[in-house]
Amino acid sequence: MKKINVLLADDHTVVRQGLRSLLMAESDIEVVGEADNGRQTVQLTRQLNPDVVIMDIAMPRLNGLEATRQIIKEGLSAKVLILSSYSDDEFVDQLTEAGAIGYLIKQTAANDLIRAIREAHAGNAFFSPSISKRLLEHYREAYMKGKPLQKHAEPLTSREFEVIQLVAEGKVNKQIAAELYLSVKTVEKHRQQVMNKLNIHDVAGLTRYAIARGIIETTPKLI
Repeated sequence: MKKINVLLADDHTVVRQGLRSLLMAESDIEVVGEADNGRQTVQLTRQLNPDVVIMDIAMPRLNGLEATRQIIKEGLSAKVLILSSYSDDEFVDQLTEAGAIGYLIKQTAANDLIRAIREAHAGNAFFSPSISKRLLEHYREAYMKGKPLQKHAEPLTSREFEVIQLVAEGKVNKQIAAELYLSVKTVEKHRQQVMNKLNIHDVAGLTRYAIARGIIETTPKLI
């Protein structure tokens, strides 16, 4: 029997260790790699061609939303399953629109993760029960009112999301340019566009926005 190859993407070492231990107990699942940032996740997805990527949202260098977008945009065959502490409707909408096949909440994932991986591998969507309930309520409400579902506006491009994450992580324009292989002038242009779109004009404001959107975390990392 061919095993389901899984790539773990989370910048918390203890989380990855816990997930690996959980999955190793399953005869039909094999962990083929681990990544601790979004860029490494995209790179390893290209190299290892896993069946399923378990993706956190708030990771350094590239957040899980943008990593998911890049994996889907490149036409890679991996199914992306989000495993995150963030469960707001906006996060769920953004990640599913980006191409994620499922969304699990970390606090309750132990009971659902194995099933979610198998469902994702089979091409079926899977959400934590609390998220599924909210989605069903939204669809029911929209149907009863005869109105289309509201979409959350997404003013930023993928490149602008990358820039705002690096700004919020404390990088200066020269460092961002080197990270993204862009000119400093291009970074300055993207940075100004972000500020104009969000009507935020200082680094502190951009950092607060990034934290509120789950692009970066404020909690200390466990190494």
